[in-house]
Amino acid sequence: MEAEKVWEPPAEFVASARITGFTEWLARERGLRFADYHALWRWSVADLEGFWGAVWDWFDIRSATPFQRVLADRRMPGARWFPGATLNYVDQVFRHAAAERPAIVFRNEAGFAREIGWSELRREVGALAASLKAWGIGEGDRVAAYLPNIPEAATAFLATASIGAIWSACSPDMGPVAVLDRFRQIAPRVLVAVDGYRWGGKAFDRRDVVARLLEELPSVERVILVPCLDPAADPAGFRRGVAWAEAAAGEAPLTPAALPFDHPLWIVYSSGTTGLPKPIVHGHGGIVLEQLKMGVLHNDLGPHDRFHWYSSTGWIMWNCQVSGLLAGATICLYDGSPGWPDYGALWRFVGENRVSFFGAGAAIYMACEKAGVEPNAVADLSALRALGSTGSPLPPEGYRWVYGHVRPDIWLAPISGGTDFAGAFVGGLPTLPVHLGEMQCRCLGARVEAWDDAGRPLEDEVGELVCAAPMPSMPLHFWNDEGDRRYRESYFETYPGYWRHGDWIRITPRGGAIIYGRSDATINRHGIRMGTSELYRAVERLPEILDSLVVDLEYLGRESRLLLFVALRPGMALAEDLVGRIRSGIRTALSARHVPDDILEVPEVPRTLSGKKMELPIKKLLLGHPLAKVASRDAMANPGSLDWYVDFAARRAASVQESPP
Repeated sequence: MEAEKVWEPPAEFVASARITGFTEWLARERGLRFADYHALWRWSVADLEGFWGAVWDWFDIRSATPFQRVLADRRMPGARWFPGATLNYVDQVFRHAAAERPAIVFRNEAGFAREIGWSELRREVGALAASLKAWGIGEGDRVAAYLPNIPEAATAFLATASIGAIWSACSPDMGPVAVLDRFRQIAPRVLVAVDGYRWGGKAFDRRDVVARLLEELPSVERVILVPCLDPAADPAGFRRGVAWAEAAAGEAPLTPAALPFDHPLWIVYSSGTTGLPKPIVHGHGGIVLEQLKMGVLHNDLGPHDRFHWYSSTGWIMWNCQVSGLLAGATICLYDGSPGWPDYGALWRFVGENRVSFFGAGAAIYMACEKAGVEPNAVADLSALRALGSTGSPLPPEGYRWVYGHVRPDIWLAPISGGTDFAGAFVGGLPTLPVHLGEMQCRCLGARVEAWDDAGRPLEDEVGELVCAAPMPSMPLHFWNDEGDRRYRESYFETYPGYWRHGDWIRITPRGGAIIYGRSDATINRHGIRMGTSELYRAVERLPEILDSLVVDLEYLGRESRLLLFVALRPGMALAEDLVGRIRSGIRTALSARHVPDDILEVPEVPRTLSGKKMELPIKKLLLGHPLAKVASRDAMANPGSLDWYVDFAARRAASVQESPP
């Protein structure tokens, strides 16, 4: 069935779009002309050297030495891009410095606000880089951060990258176990830490946590303390502690080191909830190219934009937010809860700071819808031209809410990609229409296909999301992963030589894409497989339901059982009438075979720090796996939510044992 068109780009929008400028340049400089975007996409994934070479030239990437060729080896994993090139992420950032606009606009939930000009940012980055070098920190050394989404985090990252050291960050709302699971793997020499943070109107002192981290991280030689709660916070109590104001003081020239294209830029971590997180290493060159391609060509960012993507420092979207500086955009940072004092908080921040591109997790938009937020009533959104969404699929109801309650003429550009390659496989484009529930296109340079179990591409059918060609931002490796064993197991085991991402996807006949959820959390009922997002859409459209989680339990020697957990709005009860409407809605939207065997009321749905529903961990817990093996509370947004499921699993296990097969 043809999805409803909800937005058509105006002619002036298309004419001014940066993707239009890129295609005109390709025609003028390369003699390449394309009938439409999809022809451009096909060329971009068929001629990898031609496309990525054109990206390099169009963005005028600065390299101290010439590259020998664009793609020297196209194996996956192991592709070699731009050998011979030497560059630095930070050099690409500061070429956009300008006096007439700020580099960073910041506000926290307590109302503290600050603007940082490009010259001030350069001074702070240069001063901190000089301090790091004076302490003996150099290329390849790790600098770890335990910081909220504050300007100091962006400054510390840029200073680290400028000298060729490797950045890695965790948010201070993460507990010590989750942080140590990450930082112990990479043995940082410097820790940049905060004394505490604010969330939901409360202050959380983290100095005791920092002290514990230092006990478990003997590699740390120096601590830089950033005062967030207490302006007089004393760094003297920490190992060779120094105050941020001292470390970033003074004047020092910023001279970013010229580094090989694949020199490590940062280490980010998978959002998995089991085992040690995967420490994923990305390179300077690959990230520069991917973030410019995504930010400028797809999200249409430029020097006159104000860009805000709500995120914590522990999520890859923080890295993408900071990368707005690569486009010359002003990045607008907000630190605090999106729901405090109410779900109008982010919209007020967007309006007051004249944000032109606002992005957030899909769960935040749906929470706004459930809370009855009217963005236009709480903020002046006249400067806002684009809205991004990610983290989980935005259902069609989310699209309708945006066009009915934010702005009817806004460009809605949801994306889907991952921490794994710090980019998007499918996303938006300012020159294409938006259809209900559908992402606009496969991203340039990303040869995304839907495959069946035998590795055959599917047309207009749901299949495994596979990237069938290398991209420059794919991981260089995992840290301390001998022989790339974990790296290969993570992406290349199912289809050797091809990247399997772990999502269900359907490519529509018009070239758009729909994500149906994680393929490892599939509902398989009587041989019919289905992603979970369709079921959530059927359930969460009911006004009584705030959130839901479904798991398909398959017991050895027993019939599978489909369990649906629902979190209700305050004052609501899971009465017989509501249960009947849930079952009827699922039967109508999906099929009778997808109606749950049991529907249970829960206080909350467990979610990861990036907002993803924890389907697979809860499934494993209910199948008898111990909690410690399936989930880390410290890596969750709402760790207390697990208690109900642990108790339920114990009760269910006892009842299953008592019942004969």
